[in-house]
Amino acid sequence: MASSDPDTDDPLARFRDRFALPKGVIYLDGNSLGALPKSTPGRLAATIAEEWGEGLITSWNAAGWVAAPQRIGDKIARLIGAGDGEVIACDSTSINVFKLLTAALSLQLGRTTILSESGNFPTDVYMMQGLETLTGGRVGAKLVAPEAIDDAIDDDVAVLLLTQVHYKTGRMRDLAATTARAHEAGALVVWDLSHSAGAVPVDLTAANADFAVGCGYKYLNGGPGAPAWLYVARRHQNRVTPALSGWFGHAAPFDFVDEYRPAAGITRFLCGTPPVIGLTALECGVDLLLEADMAAVRAKSLALAERFAARMQPLCERHGFTLVSPADPGQRGSQIAYAQPEGYAIMQALIARGVIGDFRAPDILRFGLTPLYLRFDDVDRAVAILAEIMDADAWDRPEYKVRAAVT
Repeated sequence: MASSDPDTDDPLARFRDRFALPKGVIYLDGNSLGALPKSTPGRLAATIAEEWGEGLITSWNAAGWVAAPQRIGDKIARLIGAGDGEVIACDSTSINVFKLLTAALSLQLGRTTILSESGNFPTDVYMMQGLETLTGGRVGAKLVAPEAIDDAIDDDVAVLLLTQVHYKTGRMRDLAATTARAHEAGALVVWDLSHSAGAVPVDLTAANADFAVGCGYKYLNGGPGAPAWLYVARRHQNRVTPALSGWFGHAAPFDFVDEYRPAAGITRFLCGTPPVIGLTALECGVDLLLEADMAAVRAKSLALAERFAARMQPLCERHGFTLVSPADPGQRGSQIAYAQPEGYAIMQALIARGVIGDFRAPDILRFGLTPLYLRFDDVDRAVAILAEIMDADAWDRPEYKVRAAVT
């Protein structure tokens, strides 16, 4: 007789033991900071003690430090349907958004609008607004309601900046269809894939995408503040002289000449010296994820979300939780979110009981569903603990209502 236990039948179950997970903790925040791969500490120790400690500066060549951005970029490319030489690991998501917006604007002379949706992740919007200020208003930052994006792409829109999987709700846009709509109107698109890469199948090549960006510390498990990455379709790369023209993006950085000459291809999008220790940790996370079948990852993600939603339904009826993620599981990423007026205090009570999710203002409890290390039993126990907290009003304590710096 076949087993009815989804954890026993889970083809991804073997990955759980590859992560360092604290005993007694149910971790539902991998969409904000991925768990630590067990391979990472040893690899970092070798980088520090051997490559840095013994090899010193010779390790830029001997240990392959200088090629790490391109090498890791090519690995990330396999997760997002890109080709070799189209992705590079570097800098932060915010800086890479700036790079790609300015790159797109340089290809769209005569158009003056950067378009995005209201409620997009703040750093994306702030970068748009910063470019408006930097250009003295020549470039305009325009926000419209999420459902109004298609109609707002007119002949003045130079570039559309969108997040594929929304950071709060998990709502997932059709990347290929939206890209096609923008191209029909003569606009380019920068996709923020911070909540997509490593969580849902992505095929940038099939979508004829222009540019994309993402962080390294969520589903890629690269560690806090891990380097980000950016994608530039090959057809655009050599047409752009990056606005942030740093020395590692130079065609011959160690010639030390005064005039900037961009390197060929994706390397021109580097700026300063690569952060070797951060890149080393990121590579461990990416290597682990590459062992998994993304179709299996997506299938388990959907199953976890359906189980979570089913267990939450009685709490929605009794305690005022409202599902803010799309009801159709196929239209959301690997997370599920609920609104509740006392959301912050409830999340703090959950964390005190060993269930770690996060809160997003003004009232959103957000739960990440990371298939490589989350079990179906974890979902069951997490919702059961939440029910206990709500039934006993255990969240209603002063210490749970004091906002911390990071929520």
